[in-house]
Amino acid sequence: MMRAGLIQLSVGDDPAQNLAQTLPLLRDAAADGAGFLLTPEVTNCITPSAARRAEVLRREADDPTLDALRNEAARLGVWLSIGSISVKTDEARYANRSFMIDPTGRIVARYDKIHMFDVTVSASEVYRESATFRPGDTVVLVETPFGKVGVTICYDVRFPDLYRSLAQAGADILLVPAAFTPATGAAHWHTLLRARAIENGAYVLAAAQTGTHPSTVPVDQPRRTYGHTLAVSPWGEVLVDAGEAVGFTCVDLDLAAVADARARIPALTHDRPYTLDIKS
Repeated sequence: MMRAGLIQLSVGDDPAQNLAQTLPLLRDAAADGAGFLLTPEVTNCITPSAARRAEVLRREADDPTLDALRNEAARLGVWLSIGSISVKTDEARYANRSFMIDPTGRIVARYDKIHMFDVTVSASEVYRESATFRPGDTVVLVETPFGKVGVTICYDVRFPDLYRSLAQAGADILLVPAAFTPATGAAHWHTLLRARAIENGAYVLAAAQTGTHPSTVPVDQPRRTYGHTLAVSPWGEVLVDAGEAVGFTCVDLDLAAVADARARIPALTHDRPYTLDIKS
C-alpha cells in the first residue's frame, strides 16, 4: 500500500515563484501521509515567450528547481515524480524532462517526452512543441518499493502502444503529468486516462497544470490549461478528480487491485500476430 499525493499547479514564467508555490503543497501532501509525491508537466516554467524561456531556463546540472525539489524529497523522506521541467540541451531545442527522485534525493530515472504536441486545435489555437523541444526516444520503467512505475508525459497519452509496452514490462502504475489545453481536456482527458488504465489494468496518476498562467512579460495570448488532476484505478474508476483549483489530493494505491484487474481480464497476455490486408 502506498499513499500518493498529486500536486496541481498553475505556474507562470518565473521559476522562483513557481517553486514557492510548489514546495508548500509537497509539504502538505507529505503531512497528509503521502510517501509518493507527483508534480505536473513543466513544473518549473510555462511561457509562450521564446525570449523569456532563453532567459530563465537552465541546464539540468544548474537548474534551481530540480535542485530544490531533490533536497525537499530528501528532507521529507519521500519518493517524488517531478512530472517534468524544461531544461536547456546541447542543441537549440530544450528537453521536456521528467525525473524520479528517491527518498535520499537521488535521481533514479529520467524521461524525455517522446511525442511532441504539434496540433491545430482551432484557427486561433495552434501548438508546435517540436519547434521548441526535442523529442526523446526511450521509454522508462522505474522499479520502486511500492511497485513498477511507467513514466510518460501529457501528449504521450494518445499513443496506447507506449503504455502497453510499459504494462507488459511489468508497470503497475502509469504516470501522465500534463499541461492539457482546456479544449482538448474537456473533450478527451478523462476518456484517454480511463482507457489507458482499463487497457493495461494499471493505476494511472496524472498531475496537471490548471488555469490561466501568469506572465511577467507581455504575451499575445496567455497560456491556459485544463486542470482536473486524476487518479484512475486499474478497473477504470476515477478515484480522484482535483477540479480546477491549485492544491494537492491524496489517494491510496493497493497493488492487489492491479493483480485483480489483470486476472479478471488478462488482455496483456492475449496479443496475437496479424497482417493488414488493404483492399482497393
